[in-house]
Amino acid sequence: MQDRLSSDEQVYEIKKTVLKSPVIFAGFVGAGLVGPLAIGYMIDKLKMKEIGYIRSRHLPPSTVFMQGRLRHPFRLHSNKDGTICGIICEITLRMEGLYDIISTILDWAEKKGSHEIVILDGVASASHDNKAFCAAEEDLCRVMEDNDISMIPQGFITGVAGGLLNECLVRKIQGVTLLVKANDKGPDPLAAATLVEAVNRAYDMNIDTTSLRKEKNRIGVDFKELSDKYTEHRKIDSNMYM
Repeated sequence: MQDRLSSDEQVYEIKKTVLKSPVIFAGFVGAGLVGPLAIGYMIDKLKMKEIGYIRSRHLPPSTVFMQGRLRHPFRLHSNKDGTICGIICEITLRMEGLYDIISTILDWAEKKGSHEIVILDGVASASHDNKAFCAAEEDLCRVMEDNDISMIPQGFITGVAGGLLNECLVRKIQGVTLLVKANDKGPDPLAAATLVEAVNRAYDMNIDTTSLRKEKNRIGVDFKELSDKYTEHRKIDSNMYM
């Protein structure tokens, strides 16, 4: 089934799923690859099924192989109940056309009745400190602080994460980002685990992060090329300063 949202950006739905005002979690390539790592882990542990993918002329002409398996690099997943969705992007995005991609994501989210999108991301740092931070509108920040997730006092967010949060301010959908300090030299599964644990506290989940914390060597091999590409682009498109 094809769900055409604009002439150039499209969401292709490959599995008919009834979504029930889902909370949408999204992860994009950034420091430590913590966004894709955390979202991918949530998809696995919550047994979420792929329901679609995003196509755009603004996406790099590439695909993803993981342990020999070919998959689309910009995918949408849902749990069985249709209450939780995951958006995972495993390629670096160019600034050109980013607004159109952001609009496509939020158009689809609103069409499915979602009222909240949660972006999981990393801030480049020399070391991880097992702490999670948030940026959102004031009321939601208070909720996060009640769950031991500190509000970022000041700073700015750029790239796809910043664009999504900015666009949420003028739409009927709440945007929030959960952030951790992450290794800027390679994949950081420990930081990704901290993000998932923050999601557990804030959204009343119980995802066991034990295996994620133990998979550092395998993740380092599987995601090395993607991490290298992020490093190449980092000077051009940094995600977060605070």
